[in-house]
Amino acid sequence: MIDKTNKIQIVSSLKKCAFQTGRVDVTAGRVTGHHGPVLDLQWNPFNDNIIASSSDDCTIKIWYIPDEGLKKSNMNQPIMDLSGHKRRVGYIMWHPTAENILFSVGFDYMIMVWNIGEGTLVNSITCHPDTIHSLSFNRDGSLIATTCKDKKLRVIDARSGDVLQEGICHQGSKAAKVVFLGDSGRLFTTGFSRFSDRQWSVWSQHNLQAPLRMENIDSSSGVLFPFYDHDTKMVYVAGKGDGNIRYYEIVNEAPYCHYLNQFLTGFPQRGLGFMPKRGLDVSRCEVFRFYKLHAVKPLCEIISMIVPRKSEQFQEDIFPDTAAPTPSLTAKEWLSGKNRNPILISLRTGAGARTNKPVLYNPDRQYLVTADRNNERKFIFISEGNKVDYRELLHMNGNNNVVKDSQALDKVNHNMVASQTKKFPWSEEVPPCSASETGVVSRHVMPVATFVTIQDNDSSSDHEDSSLELSSSEELLEACKKLSSHVKDLKTKLQAKDEKIKELEEKLHLLQKEKEKN
Repeated sequence: MIDKTNKIQIVSSLKKCAFQTGRVDVTAGRVTGHHGPVLDLQWNPFNDNIIASSSDDCTIKIWYIPDEGLKKSNMNQPIMDLSGHKRRVGYIMWHPTAENILFSVGFDYMIMVWNIGEGTLVNSITCHPDTIHSLSFNRDGSLIATTCKDKKLRVIDARSGDVLQEGICHQGSKAAKVVFLGDSGRLFTTGFSRFSDRQWSVWSQHNLQAPLRMENIDSSSGVLFPFYDHDTKMVYVAGKGDGNIRYYEIVNEAPYCHYLNQFLTGFPQRGLGFMPKRGLDVSRCEVFRFYKLHAVKPLCEIISMIVPRKSEQFQEDIFPDTAAPTPSLTAKEWLSGKNRNPILISLRTGAGARTNKPVLYNPDRQYLVTADRNNERKFIFISEGNKVDYRELLHMNGNNNVVKDSQALDKVNHNMVASQTKKFPWSEEVPPCSASETGVVSRHVMPVATFVTIQDNDSSSDHEDSSLELSSSEELLEACKKLSSHVKDLKTKLQAKDEKIKELEEKLHLLQKEKEKN
């Protein structure tokens, strides 16, 4: 967070999804390296210890925050300084899939692309004739969308800087904001009409001459900021100076956007930040979390968007696989022209995944290297759910031959049946379903249940055990016959009940007719 003295203050986490609340100590550590007001701050999505900050002093600084935080010591020296803008740097944004790629937006009408790993300027995008108001990436980071003071919305190639599409966005003179709607090929913008009404629009990235849909919201004066959640297909719209947060659902067919509801408070907001998906509390069905900076008092309030569910199980419909804290491309691969969607991770098993990667830094060479190169395999592994092993238990005999451990199988089966009977007493009253008379039945013990499978009886190796297995098959057939007769009796009783109900309904109908005649 950025305090009133324009210094960056790090608030440490106590537990998973839990942050210390209350008044921040006056002597708490701060990042004080900038010589002007801090205008933007972004955490590295692939490294929890790296942040980038931009300032009024025309510089961008990269900071390494230790795991234990700053405590009571201030940090004055960044690990890297990036200088290239001639005027203040208003916005910065990390690339969503490529490692160590950072975009910066300055008030000199330029967008600069930086390779943080080498501390070099990769490209400068100079297609804007006036102040740039916002920037957004598409899902794989191959395109960027911008809004400008000249009232135009542009879709630009992120590497070359070529303008692919452009058109008039909102007619008002105040700032407009844009966000890509994931990989849908559409954009969502907020701005002002010619009569200063606040409005939102949905656009196709292939044609910016006219919006797919546009609607007015109200006549307030605060700039609207959109926040898009790709997993739930929700857009949250919050205005500077407002006390509410509206949220909309994005769909692929017309009208493309549906208003759902709004979160109302009586305290205006100065700004909003949000928590990445892997930091949410999935046990509470928390789908989005805002950090609201109050406008009238020095307070940062946590606002959680929670979907009410009675079940305590993991809700797969509102928590699909989300972007993992692992880059899908290196900076070199992305600069060479490759595009790739984000690596996904399951919130069922990987919600608490952290990326505390050690960083190697040589001040003489101005070179930043992430030492942990095995994160991709690690997060692919932990994103997989638990899988049951259905193989039979084996052991080695005295002749070093692998044989089936029948005693271990019987022990596992006995313990499992006993535990199931204790937990579900009625289960022992229902006999298992049998196989057909033409099959030889064999039983395999599974970790969670007992299954009956049918095998061909042509094999000569199974002929010796056929008598024992056939006897068990006869018992199963007899039990199944008893169960079938019981089911037939129930069906007969049910049919008799239906006939009786029908007879009573006819009598009631006749009585009603007689009553009407009288």
